[in-house]
Amino acid sequence: MRLRYNFRLYPTPAQQTALARAFGCARVVFNDGLRARQQAREAGQPYIKDNDLQKQVITAAKRTAERAWLAEVSSVVLVQALADLHTAYRNFFDSVTGRRKGRKVAPPRYRSRKDGRQAVRLTRNGFSLRPNGRLYVAKVGELEVRWSRDLPSEPSSVTVIREACGRYSASFVVTTTDEPLPTVEAELGIDLGLASFAVCSDGTVIDNPRVLRRAERRLKRAYKALSRKARGSANRAKARARVAKLHAKVKDTRRDHAHKLSTQIIRENQAVYVEDLCVSGLARSRLAKSIHDPSHCTSGGGRARRAAVRTIGTSTRRRTSWPPDGRTG
Repeated sequence: MRLRYNFRLYPTPAQQTALARAFGCARVVFNDGLRARQQAREAGQPYIKDNDLQKQVITAAKRTAERAWLAEVSSVVLVQALADLHTAYRNFFDSVTGRRKGRKVAPPRYRSRKDGRQAVRLTRNGFSLRPNGRLYVAKVGELEVRWSRDLPSEPSSVTVIREACGRYSASFVVTTTDEPLPTVEAELGIDLGLASFAVCSDGTVIDNPRVLRRAERRLKRAYKALSRKARGSANRAKARARVAKLHAKVKDTRRDHAHKLSTQIIRENQAVYVEDLCVSGLARSRLAKSIHDPSHCTSGGGRARRAAVRTIGTSTRRRTSWPPDGRTG
């Protein structure tokens, strides 16, 4: 079983510049590959194969004056960026033909340098873990890592991420083994709500953290300050970072609440029964903010259901919101 382990990174100013260069080159290669396939389709030409596209937008492009600077970053970054494009196209084709279940997948879109989240992925030949505890990234250097726990195995790949708030993190893909918790007799049913986050079958009422509601006043002031800054100015960039940090705090608080709650539910119960809500439908009403604030899809019951199935063998059951006969009234 493969899992992701995330850790904070603290690059130096020089390393931040090198990472920004890697983010930019990966974005250019992705966009060049997407543009080449779109132009081939408009011209009535056949779909460009993966190997041919790599030779065109990476190997041949490095020999031109317009793309010679692609050689300044690791080739692993460029190849993996193109692999993301191949995956996006395959997911789109599988969705159109019906091989991929679930919500329809849109065709790949161009990446922008103004996207808040920038990331590059490296395989084993593009990074290594040094004995001093630092993460070495090719043509970037040794990055300081804040290790909060040990990795269960050697990572097969790592994704270096820069968030909109300016934080850097590393996401390692590792292989782990299943270690089921001791069997318990208790079972639990969870009814999700808005006034309270959830009501359990044993009478426990879990309060709604209302993370976004509590941060609304600070966000309002930050957005008002952002609107007063001139576009393209340094002060506007600082104000935008301030807004992003407030949103990151909201996200982190939600995630912390979700992890603690789901871990407690899974460890104390052998079976969990969770209500299956159509959040996307409920969010189209006037209660959209109140429905999204608890983040039921990623918190509590939803996270408990995924974590139980993935890690510790706890069985989960979902109760559908629709009658068996298909009637909605």
